[in-house]
Amino acid sequence: MKTTINMKQVITIIMLFVGFSASAQEKKWTLQECVTYALENNITILQGQNTLVSNEQDIIASKGQFLPSVNANLGHSLSLGNRELFPGQFVDRTDNSTSVSISANQTVFNGFRLTNLYKQSQLNLETNQLELNRIKDDISLNVVNAYLNVLFNIENLDIAKAQFEFTKKQLKQVEDLVDAGVQPAANIFDAKATLSRDLQSVTVAQNNYDLALLTLSQLLQLPYEGFQIEVINIDNPAAELMYNDAQPIVNYALDNRYEVKVAEKNIENAELNTEISKSGFLPFVSLSYGFGSNVFFTNLFDTEASFFDQLNQQKGHRFSVNVNIPIFSQFQNKTNVARSQIQEENASLNLEQTKLNVEANVQRAFADAKAAYLSYEAAKVSLEAQQIAFQNSQERYNIGAMNAFDLEQTRLRLVNAESSLINAKYDFIFKTKVLDFYLDKPITQ
Repeated sequence: MKTTINMKQVITIIMLFVGFSASAQEKKWTLQECVTYALENNITILQGQNTLVSNEQDIIASKGQFLPSVNANLGHSLSLGNRELFPGQFVDRTDNSTSVSISANQTVFNGFRLTNLYKQSQLNLETNQLELNRIKDDISLNVVNAYLNVLFNIENLDIAKAQFEFTKKQLKQVEDLVDAGVQPAANIFDAKATLSRDLQSVTVAQNNYDLALLTLSQLLQLPYEGFQIEVINIDNPAAELMYNDAQPIVNYALDNRYEVKVAEKNIENAELNTEISKSGFLPFVSLSYGFGSNVFFTNLFDTEASFFDQLNQQKGHRFSVNVNIPIFSQFQNKTNVARSQIQEENASLNLEQTKLNVEANVQRAFADAKAAYLSYEAAKVSLEAQQIAFQNSQERYNIGAMNAFDLEQTRLRLVNAESSLINAKYDFIFKTKVLDFYLDKPITQ
């Protein structure tokens, strides 16, 4: 009896484990979860965050350049062997020499190089933070696009399955009409051929859905096995989603887009490089201080003072000022400044090009969204017309006024109209998301 109870407990635990595993595999990712996960785990983003940590260390290092460098030195030397003290007179001599010192060196002036290097390290941190934000925006948009593509393929798959089920019913109806002698038996073969084509369409739609899901899982760097998303019921888009004018979007993007800010920071960086290069023409002034002492012992004398007495007696201080005035640097300073000024000009040109690219992208996105909306409206009208046409064709086919081939052509036009509407709907939604992206509006809603 005890063994039976234990087995029941084991079975219960196994069933609970299986239940938990199934629940874990059935987790469906929402759009917000996908975007959040990508922003937290994308390798490019993690590398960008590590770059920021490195930049912070660069700032600490550049601050340290303003402080004096301090060094301590402790040395001992031992000399053994014969020495010639006087001509022809050699002795076996052992010498011990110990030195102790500490020194400090402070840069007083180096043409403001340290100041500009410190500013540059801060600027690099700001620039890389902006670049990381730009990368996050791009990844978020890519995830939203991939997510919408999965939803698009789900709707396409649903339509293909619905058409397949409709064709199955149509085949049954044709078989009944043939049995009743209303239609020729050849119509059965036509209906079966249509059913085969619809089955192929279901297979293609299923494959497209699987590929879209695979693309999203790879973008998130998640295992494809068991990966599912939460299906969002996307309402039919309305004209309210469309913006009236592209210029306000362009103005906002030029003032706020990260790529523009990065280009502006690059100009500041180039200007600092020029100032750093100019420091090569200015004198370098430094101060140094040293304190030390020496101790010396030899086996030839037994009258030396003790170690600590010598250490105290021979201690001394050393002060020095060093001024290095550049006179001729083999044109190195001159060419460094010239190259830095060229980089300044290139950075300015890059800013102009970035602004042109942003404006062109916004204008293109606006035109694409406008065209997508018009296409969506046209697809709605086309679908309504095809639905009426197919309904009339069915009625004519049922009374024998239309053959199976013409009915199939009408049905194909209806299927194409349904697919076109779905494609136009998601195309328009994504194009408006791109415009929201340039306005820094949430694109996961």
